[in-house]
Amino acid sequence: MLETIESAPRDAILGLSAAFREDPRPEKINLSVGVYQDENGKTPLLHCVREAEQRLAEAAASKSYLPISGAPEFTEVIQQLALGARHEAITSKRIAGAHTPGGTGALRVAGDFLHANLPNATVWLSEPTWPNHPNVFAAAGVPMKSYPYFDQPSNSLAWEAMIEAIDKIPRGDVILLHGCCHNPTGIDPTVEQWQKIADVVQERGLLPLLDFAYQGFADGIEQDAAGLRALCRPGAELLVCSSFSKNFGLYRERVGALSIIVPSAAAVPAVQSQINRVIRANYSNPPAHGAEIVNYVLRSDSLRSDWETEVATMRNRINGMRQSLVTELKAKGVPGEFGFITEQRGMFSFTGLTKTEVEAIREQHAIYIVGSGRINVAGLTPTNVERVAEAIGAVRG
Repeated sequence: MLETIESAPRDAILGLSAAFREDPRPEKINLSVGVYQDENGKTPLLHCVREAEQRLAEAAASKSYLPISGAPEFTEVIQQLALGARHEAITSKRIAGAHTPGGTGALRVAGDFLHANLPNATVWLSEPTWPNHPNVFAAAGVPMKSYPYFDQPSNSLAWEAMIEAIDKIPRGDVILLHGCCHNPTGIDPTVEQWQKIADVVQERGLLPLLDFAYQGFADGIEQDAAGLRALCRPGAELLVCSSFSKNFGLYRERVGALSIIVPSAAAVPAVQSQINRVIRANYSNPPAHGAEIVNYVLRSDSLRSDWETEVATMRNRINGMRQSLVTELKAKGVPGEFGFITEQRGMFSFTGLTKTEVEAIREQHAIYIVGSGRINVAGLTPTNVERVAEAIGAVRG
């Protein structure tokens, strides 16, 4: 029976990483995969993480199962991180939640939850969005449509088209929004635009689902929660999928969380039971180690201070490389205006490169970029940014 199974197509991004590993050229550069790298091209182990691991190892007493929804102290502290410790949704005790295997795990639990409990709802995704979003919701059996987000001619947010489209989404549908550092464009709404989005979402009776994977990587830990907090008004409903791969460097530990904010505390037990039901049929209960680290760091005054400093270092390096790339492109006389790259936020940037140009850069210069022209800015370093600019200039003619 198994001999007739055909090979699945390579993932658009992970497939590029596989091709990169197989490329024998020593000068190769990988700007495709979404992993933070320091100025030496390495993914660092944060000091605060190392210190927390050492302390946790010394105090370890058991490796027994966690509850289905994970460690309650973890979900509590990450909700405080996202919303603020005294936020009305927290003090009103109207949040159901679960610790999940990464942000992708949170999205899948959210998808299964929606499929089981809101079977007539469609999820609306930004165009473009993270390429794995459609995979996750298709696997959960949730129908999808899209709303405009990116204006290609101006390399900016398609604001008027976006807000007009949201205002036409049917009542009761779900709108997926990127909390900050939009992947793949790097373009975020302003604080004022977030308020307008929240107004329209509330007026239309939509259920927001925030993919919140990069808190701290745009403008700051507090600043990056502006969109979430604009949506989370008294009595408002929303789903939040958090990830700690990037801002804690815990990629392989798979640390995420799903928080479902409901209108009142009375609705929490039923929603929590449905979350638990989905998890039990999927992975039963989550891995513990990564969440223990995040919980420990966020509850330690000294380690939290270290973490905030390390996140700022990563954020500043990314923003610095944005500026360096634009400077090098200008110095090389590359045709086009690239100032928009410095206005984008987070690890990713839509460069404006065409698919043909991307293929030429890979074949001729051993530089790997996603077909859409999206690059991982964190893959740029002081030693390779000039060569990347030269390669872009070469394919641009």
